[in-house]
Amino acid sequence: MYAESLTVVAHVKAKPGNETQVRQELLSLVAPSRKDSGCLNYDLHQALDNPALFLFHENWTSEAHLERHLQKPDLQAVLTRLGQLVAEPPQITLWKKIG
Repeated sequence: MYAESLTVVAHVKAKPGNETQVRQELLSLVAPSRKDSGCLNYDLHQALDNPALFLFHENWTSEAHLERHLQKPDLQAVLTRLGQLVAEPPQITLWKKIG
């Protein structure tokens, strides 16, 4: 992994009854995001015990690459559509590897 790589963990919680639609929207981001410059991995998970909970685990070569990714029109469009489908705003944390 790159010395200055950045890890992103994002939690998304669908409103009851919107799990399938949220899943489809989030899945639509995976393939294009994996092709973005600086993307090391872009993985989407769904909780086994609660299908309303989703988690992205991403690694980027730099914060600049992540910022370019976040500004992409397709990502912004999905975030706009998700606004009505999620129970709360996505919880996003940035991490750096220390060991």
